[in-house]
Amino acid sequence: MSIKFTRRDFLKLSIGSLVLSSLGINLEPVKAYAKELKIKNAKETTTICPYCSVGCGIIVYSKGGKVVNTEGDPDHVISKGKLCPKGASLYQLANNPTRLLKPLYRAPYSDKWKEVSWDWALDRIAKLVKKTRDKYFIYKNEKGQVVNRVEAIAHVGSAALDNEECYILQKFLRALGIVYIEHQARI
Repeated sequence: MSIKFTRRDFLKLSIGSLVLSSLGINLEPVKAYAKELKIKNAKETTTICPYCSVGCGIIVYSKGGKVVNTEGDPDHVISKGKLCPKGASLYQLANNPTRLLKPLYRAPYSDKWKEVSWDWALDRIAKLVKKTRDKYFIYKNEKGQVVNRVEAIAHVGSAALDNEECYILQKFLRALGIVYIEHQARI
C-alpha cells in the first residue's frame, strides 16, 4: 500500500507549515514528541493474531526482548491493518504480570497444581503419547486389511496456526497413525 503524495499536497503542507510558523506557533515540541515515540529503534516483526481462524496480520515492536507495541499490519492481505478488539488487545497478552510463563501440572487425584519445567512437561507428554500409541496401535482391521492407526488418541487443532504449521502438524499426526483429527475453527 503506497501513499500518493502529489506536488499539490506538498505545496499545501509546505504552505501550512509556513503559515503556522509565521503565526508564531512553535512546531519544535511536535518534532520532539515524534522523535521519542515508543517504537523508535524498536525491532519490527510481523506475525499472525492467535485468537481466531481469520489470521489477521499484526506488527509487533520490541526493544531488548520486550514487546513495546502491537498494531495491525496494513500490508497484510487478509486484514489490511484492521484488528478486532481481541487482536487489538494483543499487547496486553505479552505485557501481563499475571500471565503464566511455566506449565502447571496436577497429578492424578490431586487437588493441587505445581509448577514444572517445559522440559519435564514435554517429556511427559511425549512418553504418554508413545505409551498410548504402543498400547492401542491397530495394525490390521477385522477384515485383515493393513490400517496402521491409533483410535485411542484424538487431536483438536488450534486456529492460531497458519496453513504451513497445520500442514506439518497434520503430517506428524498421520505419521503417528492418529485418525481422529479435528480443527478448532470447525467446532
